[in-house]
Amino acid sequence: MNNHVDTYRETGPTNGYEFSSGSGYDLPEYPFEAPPELQGGPLARHTVVIVGGGLTGLTLACSLARYGVAAVLIDEDNTVGVKGASSRGICYTQKSLEIFERLGIYERVAAKGVQWSVGRTFAGGDEVFSFDLKQQGNFHLSRQPPFINIQQFYVEGYLVERIHGLGHVELRWKNRLVAFEQNDACATLTVDTPAGRYRMEAEHVIDATGANSPLRQWLQVPFDTRRGDDRWCIADVRFPMHPPVERHTWIEAPFNENRAVWQHLMADEVWRIDYQMAPDSDPGAVSRESAVRERLARQFGDDVAVDIVWVGPYTYRSECVHAMRHGRVFLIGDAAKVMSPFGARGGNSGVADADNLAWKLAAVLKGQADASLLASYNEERIEAAQQNVCVTNRTARFLRPADGIERLFRQATIGLARQYPFARSLINTGRMAVANPYSHSSACTYRAGGGAGLSVQNVRFAWADGSRGCVNELLDWAAGGLLVLVFGDLSAAALQRLRRLCLDAPVRSVQVLGPDTTPQALEHVRDPQGHLQGACHVFGHAWALLRPDGYLAATGESVDAQLVSAIERCLGLRGDPP
Repeated sequence: MNNHVDTYRETGPTNGYEFSSGSGYDLPEYPFEAPPELQGGPLARHTVVIVGGGLTGLTLACSLARYGVAAVLIDEDNTVGVKGASSRGICYTQKSLEIFERLGIYERVAAKGVQWSVGRTFAGGDEVFSFDLKQQGNFHLSRQPPFINIQQFYVEGYLVERIHGLGHVELRWKNRLVAFEQNDACATLTVDTPAGRYRMEAEHVIDATGANSPLRQWLQVPFDTRRGDDRWCIADVRFPMHPPVERHTWIEAPFNENRAVWQHLMADEVWRIDYQMAPDSDPGAVSRESAVRERLARQFGDDVAVDIVWVGPYTYRSECVHAMRHGRVFLIGDAAKVMSPFGARGGNSGVADADNLAWKLAAVLKGQADASLLASYNEERIEAAQQNVCVTNRTARFLRPADGIERLFRQATIGLARQYPFARSLINTGRMAVANPYSHSSACTYRAGGGAGLSVQNVRFAWADGSRGCVNELLDWAAGGLLVLVFGDLSAAALQRLRRLCLDAPVRSVQVLGPDTTPQALEHVRDPQGHLQGACHVFGHAWALLRPDGYLAATGESVDAQLVSAIERCLGLRGDPP
């Protein structure tokens, strides 16, 4: 238990960012309302308390609200973004965008943000690598684009408004957690506010407090860490010229002393430009307005007219906890792992954490699944965290190689890539974020050649009346339950088994047919191009069991005991190995 007793203080910049100069962003401010606990009375016990109102915490809160689960979110600030560092994350991958669609904010994100799919990498004046994500099979079939760039605070603001619209979740601004303890009965939280201190109890506590998590410190959570000496300076700028709407990176930028540079367009015609600095550079010096303008002039010309919106120097570290659940506390987002920004894996990983945990909490709290299902959150998301930290660490070493073999490898790779196409895939300026697979989850049933543990793209199909639908609409129709897609003809016996399953378990089933096949099931859709079947990684007569987070729990061929077993395992009702 923490015995911190300071009174409430205003929140300052966090997560290692420092505000330096620029006009900044105008962020919304939410009113402080005195919690009912300050009125006295018996200690209130809440089912779920989320600590932290950033991107990850708000995604979880919105997800729970969508499932109709009551929760309380407390945040020490009264706005979105971070004071003095409000731009932060900007790249949202297809999986996050699919999640945002289910939460009801995607259309706003798409309208405000900038879609892109092409990335180009340069060494000096030579293009040494490029990609177009729209041409890659794991991106091009979804209703959502490969990436949208938008300032993080916009997404957070949309989530706040959506939560208010959905109800169920109470948002408490300027409520800072200052002490915590837990036992077999519940967790007890002590919270400071401008109007005084109060205590409350919780059955489940979600730590979404970020990289400097106090809960992680109080619980003495073990973690692995690595800190480098690489330093960067972000410049969010507006200017009249319009570079291509692509991700441009320079491994060796002549206009930045042959150090790396990133260039992205965001919402409001603001360009994010990241400059790699010397490892011994002074953060204050490199982020002075005069220094930033000098770098911009070297890149775009002396006569470039620039409006500096925001500037911030940063360093990064990588951390990953050994486990993402500790008693009643679930760690999500940066509270569980911290990684370098290359490949946009940090914020997107946090969104996926929240999406994964939300449906499992909802299923357990509604009595639709056994409490043991919650163990699969750690199994799945710790695997994803370790993958993402590993991938981003490799990029960091390529961009800031150690003397010796790492530097020799980088020099050889750049030299070969200038001349030979085969070497260009070795250029590593960030492996773009993807939906992480789960290879050993107790909530999935694995078989040779099956797709269990893989994410299903939000592909299109045709409803029975011929109108267009997509996977997210099927998941919405399943209303937080499991979804069985059966491809091809159904025997009378199989149809009877499916009807019984849907009566006895939180499951809905849909027959998926070709363009001219006669349906046997009332609930059916058509997949004339086979996109839905391909997205589920099955062929011919088969079934696929989808979870509410759009992941495959299992696949199979016959509607038999194997399907029943997979449903039971996905709901935590079977403890045998997957």
